[in-house]
Amino acid sequence: MAENGEEKLLAVARHIAKTLGQNDTMADDILQIFSNFDGRFSREKLSEKMVDDNHPRGCAALERAVNSLDRQISQYVALDHPIWAHTADSSAFLDAIDDLIRTVRDWEPMAAEKSVSACLVRADDLMHQAMFRIGDEFRSLMDRGAESFELNRSNHESTGNLSFDSDDDNEENEDGLLHNGADLDRQIPVAQPVTDYDIVIDALPSGTVSDLHEIAKRMVAAGFVKECSHVYSTCRREFLEESISRLGLQKLSIEEVQKMPWQELEDEIERWIKAANVALRILFPSERRLCDRVFFGFSSAADLSFMEVCRGSTIQLLNFADAVAIGSRSPERLFKVLDVFETLRDLMPEFDSVFSDQYCLVLRNEAVTIWKRLGEAIRGIFMELENLIRRDPAKAAVPGGGLHPITRYVMNYLRAACRSRQTLEQVFDESNAVVPSNNLDDRRASSSSMSVQMAWIMELLESNLEMKSKIYRDSALCSVFMMNNGRYIVQKVKDSELESLLGDDWIRKHNAKVRQYCTNYQRSSWNKIIGTLKLDNSLLASNAIAKSMKEKIKSFNTQFEDVCKTQSSWIVFDEQLREEMRISVCRLLLPAYRNFIGRLQSMPEIGRNTDRLIRYNPEDIEARINELFEGK
Repeated sequence: MAENGEEKLLAVARHIAKTLGQNDTMADDILQIFSNFDGRFSREKLSEKMVDDNHPRGCAALERAVNSLDRQISQYVALDHPIWAHTADSSAFLDAIDDLIRTVRDWEPMAAEKSVSACLVRADDLMHQAMFRIGDEFRSLMDRGAESFELNRSNHESTGNLSFDSDDDNEENEDGLLHNGADLDRQIPVAQPVTDYDIVIDALPSGTVSDLHEIAKRMVAAGFVKECSHVYSTCRREFLEESISRLGLQKLSIEEVQKMPWQELEDEIERWIKAANVALRILFPSERRLCDRVFFGFSSAADLSFMEVCRGSTIQLLNFADAVAIGSRSPERLFKVLDVFETLRDLMPEFDSVFSDQYCLVLRNEAVTIWKRLGEAIRGIFMELENLIRRDPAKAAVPGGGLHPITRYVMNYLRAACRSRQTLEQVFDESNAVVPSNNLDDRRASSSSMSVQMAWIMELLESNLEMKSKIYRDSALCSVFMMNNGRYIVQKVKDSELESLLGDDWIRKHNAKVRQYCTNYQRSSWNKIIGTLKLDNSLLASNAIAKSMKEKIKSFNTQFEDVCKTQSSWIVFDEQLREEMRISVCRLLLPAYRNFIGRLQSMPEIGRNTDRLIRYNPEDIEARINELFEGK
């Protein structure tokens, strides 16, 4: 009788709940009131037979499960302190989420049923609440992990290769949990030079990484991959961008880089090189490692998160290189552009290995594009050098036929450039081949080899010098000018990489040109004087011969004095060449002079007047010649 009475009481309660409840939620609330009023009205007993044709018994089980999970999850969602502050709370919360995920997955095949669908909507709403709270816990864990890691780091002396100075100029180095180096965390100061890039940073404690992995596993399973990735990448991106900033690199737009004065840009390039190496060899690989640990087992989520973390910093680095590539083609920029080109080239293996997934493909491709653009910039700088040589005007003659400034500039420029021969050969080999032509411009365009590029610049320089030599009215001085500049060019070629680039045939050819200029000088300066010393064999009378020789010696004295006076202000910069020229002139002049004055002294018609006519003895002639080309 008691059991029947209780059953009737339960039936009445169910009827009241069913009648008054306008929907499942209101009915459930009424049942909850009954349950709180009298222990006999337990939720299980009241819900057991509240079924009809449109509300099957199975849906009641789903509803009971959702209600139970709602109570469990809601109490954690409402907590005003971190759930992961206590291991028991975090484990229970994760278990509840696991149950919710499993429940939704089991019932989704029956979602077409109206009653099941309504329960699943509630479950979905509960899932969003749980994911929102667990996302906050994820962010909180990352922040607290970094803070606790900083405290741990401050207790150790730095013994690794990567060290940092504090903002208040504290010279003490600090160390974190780092494989062969110091930790980079959210508080890192300005970095010191790095010599060993074989470093991996553990930016979070292993326990924190394990907790993050457990959270990520639930968020991925619940379909909140992007939300989890967003929380993760936001936290890590801040760390990464601050790390690069601490390395001294400013966050500049392409336009700002292009407007920088060259001296400032040179310094910024040095900082960029250091930052790029640390980023690609240390920071990015370390972020990849951390990302793979947090999202272990979920490669797609790991790839997406890593891309989001590194994208901003990578674009910052690449934009700077791009600004350098599309900047001025002024020749003095070559060497810094080469530095950027070589840095990016040497980092390509790191780009390939670190950015190997589908999400990072665009970053890898952009790096290759900018690297090639830097190569185009280098080729463009050489074209501007060619234009500079072509346009350099023949204004004023260089005093004494000495070295022209453009000769010094171009040769020293090319010698310095050839120190990066391997890089330049790579750059020129990238240029497009054109069908060969007899035209000089076409021949240059058709060449992708550095040797032909250098030969072409030499040819332009020689043509420009020949144009400048025409300024001199004295043909002998013109020859001295070409000889000086030609000798300087050959010397600079022989003591640099240019020698192997241009080859022995080129050097022999240009040495021959220098000798020819020397011959031209002698012919222009001394042939007329030597001709004065020649005897006129057509004269038979001794008096006529004597008179002719008196005139010749006087003419010789005047011409020799004029030549010595003029050419003592000329200059031959190369000591060996200067000595060779003096010896050559002496060998040419002295035999003819000795023969002439010997004949003059033997003529009785001259008599004692020879001492008055012969102003120079052979030793004086040699001494005067040895004073030539000093630039006095």
